[in-house]
Amino acid sequence: MTSPFKTLMTAAAIALASLSSLAQAQSYPTRPVTLMVPYPAGGLSDVIARSVNNTLGKQLGQPVVIENLGGASGSIAAQKVLNGSSDGYTVFQGSPNELILAPLAIASIKFKSEDFRLVQMIATAQIAFLARKDFPANTVDEFLDQARKAAQQGRPLTFASVGPGSFYHLLGEHLSKVTGIPMVHVPYKGAAPAEQDLLASQVDFFLAPYGKKYDDMHKSGRVKVLAMLNSERLESVKNYPAITESTQLKDFTFNIWTGYFVKKDTPEPVVNALHKAITETLADPGVHQALEANSQLLAKPLSLKAVDKAYADGIQQFRAIAKSIQLQAQ
Repeated sequence: MTSPFKTLMTAAAIALASLSSLAQAQSYPTRPVTLMVPYPAGGLSDVIARSVNNTLGKQLGQPVVIENLGGASGSIAAQKVLNGSSDGYTVFQGSPNELILAPLAIASIKFKSEDFRLVQMIATAQIAFLARKDFPANTVDEFLDQARKAAQQGRPLTFASVGPGSFYHLLGEHLSKVTGIPMVHVPYKGAAPAEQDLLASQVDFFLAPYGKKYDDMHKSGRVKVLAMLNSERLESVKNYPAITESTQLKDFTFNIWTGYFVKKDTPEPVVNALHKAITETLADPGVHQALEANSQLLAKPLSLKAVDKAYADGIQQFRAIAKSIQLQAQ
């Protein structure tokens, strides 16, 4: 039988621990915060982080230090965040790519989308249809004609992605499915190494998050930007056709958002503090300019309740996309 004294001491210990956690949460942050980027330096995800971290640090009153950790479609970095403390000192810069799709495609990933909590949306990335510089096509329709011919000759085209089960893997598989053209997936640890092989003509095409650098590469003849997967031409990329201008892929419109996440059991005062700081960061003109310079469409700041709903809706949407091409864990 448990003694009343022992029960009282246990209850007191729990209460003291709760008060201690609450006090720590209310004083957050008291030391630097790590912003975990799940891809190598040099890619668009890294550019987004470096457009935000200094201003976010000023809003928090502590430095925000970027850590790049690529691999397994971003899940290695995601798991590292989950293995750490639920104290808000490690923030994950993620998207449906790492937190929704990767667990569906990679059997070794044990976490669930619901293990994370979205604190605030950051921006939406446009998707570019990129082809190697020496590919014999200058439009999406010409590209598909060439892809069909190559497949018939037993030489299916290759497409890059940032890893198995990634959004860009799904886009390539979906493209193959809707056109009926066999294509071969080539996974990389991030956009930067995939881009390097595209520039070296080691891979045929890459459906990639668009950054301003691709405009420079296109103009210098190092890569071909065949189209943007937008429903219409946007001002920031007005020199490139929207995918709807093609005859064979009029409905192939896609984009993907980036947000900042913490572990789901992070104390509410910490989540609130982060939400406030990120929202104020998004209002900064310098952050606006840096993100828009890389053709990012700034997200409209949402309340925490709206953010929770947006993430829940995103989980359902992207799981449906994965199901449509029968994506299975490997």
